[in-house]
Amino acid sequence: MAGESNGNVETSMMKMIPRIKFTKLFINGEFIDSTSGKTFETIDPRTEEVIANVSEGDKDDVDLAVTAARHAFDHGPWPRLPGCERRRIMLKFADLMDENVEELAALDTIDAANLYSLGKGMFIHGAAELIRYYAGAADKIHGETLKMSRDLHGYTLVEPIGVVGHIIPWNFPTQMFVMKVGPALAAGCTMVVKPAEQTPLSALYYAYLAKLAGVPDGVINVVTGYGPTVGASISSHMDIDMVSFTGSTETGHRIMQAAATSNLKGQICVAGTRTFVQEGIYDKFVARLLEELKTWVVGDPFDSNVNQGPQVDKKQYEKVLSYIEHGKREGATLLSGGKPLDTKGKGYYIEPTIFTDVTDDMIIAKDEIFGPVMSLMKFKSVEEVIKRANGTKYGLAAGIMTNDLNIANTVSRSLRAGAVWINCYFGFDNDLPIGGYKRSGFGKDMGMDALHKYLQHKSIAIPIYNSPWL
Repeated sequence: MAGESNGNVETSMMKMIPRIKFTKLFINGEFIDSTSGKTFETIDPRTEEVIANVSEGDKDDVDLAVTAARHAFDHGPWPRLPGCERRRIMLKFADLMDENVEELAALDTIDAANLYSLGKGMFIHGAAELIRYYAGAADKIHGETLKMSRDLHGYTLVEPIGVVGHIIPWNFPTQMFVMKVGPALAAGCTMVVKPAEQTPLSALYYAYLAKLAGVPDGVINVVTGYGPTVGASISSHMDIDMVSFTGSTETGHRIMQAAATSNLKGQICVAGTRTFVQEGIYDKFVARLLEELKTWVVGDPFDSNVNQGPQVDKKQYEKVLSYIEHGKREGATLLSGGKPLDTKGKGYYIEPTIFTDVTDDMIIAKDEIFGPVMSLMKFKSVEEVIKRANGTKYGLAAGIMTNDLNIANTVSRSLRAGAVWINCYFGFDNDLPIGGYKRSGFGKDMGMDALHKYLQHKSIAIPIYNSPWL
């Protein structure tokens, strides 16, 4: 159902839309035009109108950003600062995020269609807390002293890995930015960040806040632009020591191919579209789902009564609609939704869509959709659902709803997924690593695991006296 808005609500929402301050590339501590002078439009998915023209980076701009990051790592203060000083600057960065919460939340609403109420009330503050989490680890990075079997004194040093490339997706721009940048900053790395071309605005604002907090020039560089140019240049650049990527599996494959020509880099991707329901409760579940759907409000994400906003851009909007048509053609039963929401021709809104009678070989059950499409799939036994749930090329996360502890333990240990949430969903926490199995990538975000991937260990041995073995 579409949310109805009166004039007062519309006026209030207009006040929430910020003036766009930063649209240029952020390189070596300065906002600059792209070398080509080109720009691209970033579109408000609520209205299909242009929000701003953003500098379009390319290979030359990536080279400039990498040069700045390389110099900042090899010669600048950030990797050499005492951990307590990096902590102090990062805590200031987090405070500035909290102080600018309304503007940051509004940027992610007009750019990514994130719900404003969640952004202001939870997402931005949560992102600031994640920066504080890694700030607390910045002065606790240390190696080990080893008791050696030979006449040697041994110890390890833990050092930042170097220049990092971050390629982040469009779905949660703030969270993805801090999940990548936070641990890399704490480790002492420098970086080049490519936000998604659909959602570049908040990343540029965060770069500004980081400088304001005291992060030295060249440590954080943001190059806006497209995947085949900026993303590909980051992936294959010989002066970038590591790439952290979150996005589609197809893009991940291209990044790995590019990385194979230079140096090895990692990726994590996201997938999730299937709901398995045991046959004994299937009909009751469907009835309850339809009742809940009656209260579901689709509309402007600035409206606090809205549950679901538009798709991020026209391309994603058309992609989701094409998957819905695939589901119909393949024989799935359309239970609800299935078409664009009537918004008088403005905005990328799609009705919440539910399919039943979905089989494992249907495209809507196999592919990533990233839209309001649910595939309901009936099963009989625990053994069956484990087998079917594992019958996918993806493996980022899964959720289990059960009152039986034995089933919870059995299924959670049997699923080939990097995270399993029991009687909850989206169980993210700063301490809990998140990362996938199979084609959902390797490496972890969040937790101390994320910090460790930006560090490398050096082993050192010293003879303690003249040994016959040396």
